[in-house]
Amino acid sequence: MRIGEAAAAAGCTPRALRLYEERGLLPPPGRTASGQRDYRPAEVALLRVIRELLNSGFTIEDLRSCADRLHLLTEDPPPRCGAADAPEGSGSGVVGRRLAALDAEIARLVRLREDLARRVFGDDARRPVPEPAAVTASTPVTAPVTGPTVTVGPRVLLD
Repeated sequence: MRIGEAAAAAGCTPRALRLYEERGLLPPPGRTASGQRDYRPAEVALLRVIRELLNSGFTIEDLRSCADRLHLLTEDPPPRCGAADAPEGSGSGVVGRRLAALDAEIARLVRLREDLARRVFGDDARRPVPEPAAVTASTPVTAPVTGPTVTVGPRVLLD
C-alpha cells in the first residue's frame, strides 16, 4: 500500500507517517520499482499502535526509547510483562517517567487553579470555587484511531 493509503488506514497523515519514520518509530518501508514507499499490513498495524500510544499521552521521544519493542504490541492480544515477568534491568521506565510527568503537570495546574481562585475570590472561604469542567476518558482530544486496541498497563512492554 502506498503512503496515502497506509496513513489513511492508520488514521494519520502522510506527513505524520514520514515523521515517525524519520524519528525511528517505524522501520524504513520497502520501495516499489519506481521508488515509492510500499507499506505492508504489519507496518500499518505498527503505525496504529504508535498513534494509539501517542493519543494515550506518550511523546515521540518516549516511544523512541522503546521503538525496538513497539512491534510486540501489534500482537493480538498484546503480550504483557508484569514486574515478576520482566528480566532485571530490561526496562526503560518510559511508563513510569510519563506518569511522573503527568502527575507533575497535574500538580502544577492545581497550584495555578488555586492561585487564580485566591486572586479572584480572596481568602473568603464562604465563596464557593466553581468545579472544573468534567473531562472523561471519552473526551476527544484528537481524531480517533482505528485498529487493534493497545492495552497499556503499569509495566507493559514499554517499561
